[in-house]
Amino acid sequence: MLRKKTSGVTRQAQRSTILSQVAEAKVDRRAFLRGSGLAIGGLALVGATGGTVTKAAAQAATGALTTAKSVCTHCSVGCTVIAELDNGVWVGQEPGFDSPFNLGAHCAKGASVREHAHGERRLKYPMKKEGGVWKRMSWDDAINEIGDKMLQVREESGPDSVYWLGSAKHSNEQAYLFRKFAAYWGSNNVDHQARICHSTTVAGVANTWGYGAMTNSYNDIHKSKAIFLIGGNPAEAHPVSLMHILKAKEENNAPLIVCDPRFTRTAAHADEYVRLRPGTDVALVWGILWHIFENGWEDREFIRTRVWGMDQIRDEVKKWTPEETERVTGVPGSQLERVARTLANNRPGTVIWCMGGTQHTTGNNNTRAYCVLQLALGNMGVSGGGTNIFRGHDNVQGATDLGVLSHDLPGYYGLAPGAWAHWARVWGEDLDWLKGRFAMLLDADGNVAKDKDGNDRSLMNENGIPVSRWIDGVLEDKANIEQNDNVRVMVLWGHAPNSQTRGAEMKTAMEKLDTLVVVDPYPTVSAVMHDRTDGVYLLPASTQFETRGSVTASNRSLQWREEIVAPVFESLPDQTIIAKFAEKFGFADRLFRNIAVENGEPVVEDITREFNRGMWTIGYTGQSPERLKLHMANQHTFDKTTLRANGGPCDGDFYGLPWPCWGTPELNHPGTANLYDMSLPVSKGGLTFRARFGVERDGQNLLAEGVYSQGSEIQDGYPEFTMQMLMDLGWDSDLTDDERAAIEVAGGPKANWKVDLSGGIQRVAIKHECAPFGNAKARAVVWTFPDPVPLHREPLYTNRRDLVADYPTYDDRRLYRLPTLYASIQQKDFSQEYPIILTSGRLVEYEGGGDETRSNPWLAELQQDMFVEINPRDANNLGIRDRQQVWVEGAEGSAVKVMAMITERVGAGVAFMPFHFGGHFQGKDLRSNYPEGADPYVLGEASNTAQTYGYDSVTLMQETKCTLCKISAA
Repeated sequence: MLRKKTSGVTRQAQRSTILSQVAEAKVDRRAFLRGSGLAIGGLALVGATGGTVTKAAAQAATGALTTAKSVCTHCSVGCTVIAELDNGVWVGQEPGFDSPFNLGAHCAKGASVREHAHGERRLKYPMKKEGGVWKRMSWDDAINEIGDKMLQVREESGPDSVYWLGSAKHSNEQAYLFRKFAAYWGSNNVDHQARICHSTTVAGVANTWGYGAMTNSYNDIHKSKAIFLIGGNPAEAHPVSLMHILKAKEENNAPLIVCDPRFTRTAAHADEYVRLRPGTDVALVWGILWHIFENGWEDREFIRTRVWGMDQIRDEVKKWTPEETERVTGVPGSQLERVARTLANNRPGTVIWCMGGTQHTTGNNNTRAYCVLQLALGNMGVSGGGTNIFRGHDNVQGATDLGVLSHDLPGYYGLAPGAWAHWARVWGEDLDWLKGRFAMLLDADGNVAKDKDGNDRSLMNENGIPVSRWIDGVLEDKANIEQNDNVRVMVLWGHAPNSQTRGAEMKTAMEKLDTLVVVDPYPTVSAVMHDRTDGVYLLPASTQFETRGSVTASNRSLQWREEIVAPVFESLPDQTIIAKFAEKFGFADRLFRNIAVENGEPVVEDITREFNRGMWTIGYTGQSPERLKLHMANQHTFDKTTLRANGGPCDGDFYGLPWPCWGTPELNHPGTANLYDMSLPVSKGGLTFRARFGVERDGQNLLAEGVYSQGSEIQDGYPEFTMQMLMDLGWDSDLTDDERAAIEVAGGPKANWKVDLSGGIQRVAIKHECAPFGNAKARAVVWTFPDPVPLHREPLYTNRRDLVADYPTYDDRRLYRLPTLYASIQQKDFSQEYPIILTSGRLVEYEGGGDETRSNPWLAELQQDMFVEINPRDANNLGIRDRQQVWVEGAEGSAVKVMAMITERVGAGVAFMPFHFGGHFQGKDLRSNYPEGADPYVLGEASNTAQTYGYDSVTLMQETKCTLCKISAA
């Protein structure tokens, strides 16, 4: 079942012309594969890919080599890359052997990142499409022309008609500046890839125990006694992370349980592989909990002292008998009893998930169910336990934290008036001026709309349209959108549109726009998937190797990238492009009030210090540039399991100062390696569950019962800290005069730990070893969500019509300014014409939308064909042979033409496609539409062209894991 993606037959004749030309170059493939950890499996592909191994054409160094240290840009493990430079030219690279994260390892993508910066397929200068022809522009002309169009649209339709789509590829500083820039433009129509990969994680996890992030770390998995992995394939998606999992498996004899509809390369390592029907995660977890509760294997004392609402979970779990669980999930009760017993007998255990669990209409239910499983077992707040959520892009965690979202400001402050007041103080901005930048929502008569309390509705305080639905912002009837006009200008800044569903409708939306702007090192399929002849602009952004700044790994550690090379070609770093637009729009002086701009480029360290001054909620305040650079320079001093420095200049710190790193940098907090671990004092990285949800619910106490972090002077549960609480405790005498003055400006006695710019409230709370955010119970029931107790609901497009009545979806509703469909889709039966479940996922060779990795000859050679995996039974019934071209048509009628791969990796009735391809559209090759020399080496159909409608009920995460399709020979 672990067949390579080839039949072993030479493919020289099938290789595209462009890749043949690349193969003629002197590419030392053996060295690449050895360095990438693919030597065993990879070299077996030499004959299969039709390539020839040639001697490397080495470039002689002209003098002593220098080195620069950076972080790989292809997933959020955070692997260190050591670049070797000859006179400013990047000539070689090594993995960082001192890095606690990668320990000298790289995957194929990491081993080839030099090509990402130096790649010949990059955008080299600004361009626009005019009369169907790509034409070169200067930067000044491009900014002026684009800016004039945007200002005209702003004047005619309001600021919300320009959509600023950011990126998980931004550094923290770029992400923060991007969100601040959107605020100064006057719109919350700003978002990035986290919406479509882990927004349901953030919402589900944050609403369970306070913070929406990975609780422990890859390294902490070394201490796990059991590993429960659902909806993730780290062997391909995050290969270096697998070595941490295998360390626990080898050293602790930790059983690895992999739950996935597809037998993945990760499943090949499993002690127990559970094949579930796509879209039944909640039912599966409740089926496991049924056995845990039935046998009394839950941690009752942990639940009593640190969890609220588990009784309501028990009531729901009672329904999920082994028989009902098997009816819905397809998994035998005897197997789930074995899984439950394994988890109960091997504690602490960790739960790991990725997008297989998040990209569902019930994604928030899935992530909360995973959390409840860990709460029931008592696996939270302990080393070796926790929920280890593997993020995809290199800074998708940081870009989320820094607020590149349509419903948040940096630090998850939300959009309420108090949040804006806080950030206005941080920015030194006139709040009234900032309010004036936003539009008031108008009703059908042109009057200012009112909320339910009769107040004027400012779009400043309302969620923007998320990236998952930007096409509806363009195409939906204006009368149905809660903003004053449709989206007319779309800025795709570091975003691959082929990573989104409903590709055919996206093409229509792109063609309807007044203007389409693409800012990226590579053109992406945004340049070609539409039939536009005018109004498209391509602006070449620099890669992260051509600038400096911090990036946040999946475990919440921040790492500092050095600039390896100066921006190549005519590319510019994101922060410089932002500054150019700000200058054009006339608010550069305000935007950079606290940030120096040198030769047109904002000083990165000043940006870091500005967000340090404001992000008190999640503890992005103690990681000064100086501390982060010190950590990178002294990686060798950190323990490779605990992440704590053992001596040296960083002694006692956790590597990368994982947030929360409380207080100011001067407080010298070490960071928090494992969230909610009460065995440590707060000052040393310990923590409680956050008191985010009040102190009482239905007459029941929501605060912790008689448990507290080590050394806490309050030896019970307590609410979040305010100035009034310090006064009541008599601890306000610990404040300095300057701190008191800052607290008075922030609200006096009502000021809390999140808005005190001095950090005094945090400092004093921690002096008494208390968590600034309180000490509460995690809540197993989220009363503010559509399903307070997570429920199984059948997918919108389901072939199990017998289950729809028992487990229906939601009623249609309105979310994020838009009407959102549920029941009106599910009530139609698509299963007769589209009987096969379609799911999608990742390959080891490519990342995200794939534009940059498919433009890398080292990687392009390894996987040249887009394909669909089909079970042999289905293939035989359909008369399809291996490697045959087939049509995969989604239930909304859009079809893609791909190669068939017949394999038992997928079960009967399920098909799988990777989502990294683009450049073909419904059977048509679009290579000729790219600017000359900027087309990726490998093109293919985007799986999302065939993917259908469907969005999470809380975050509007797209559904990509369980729609329906039909397959036929091409």
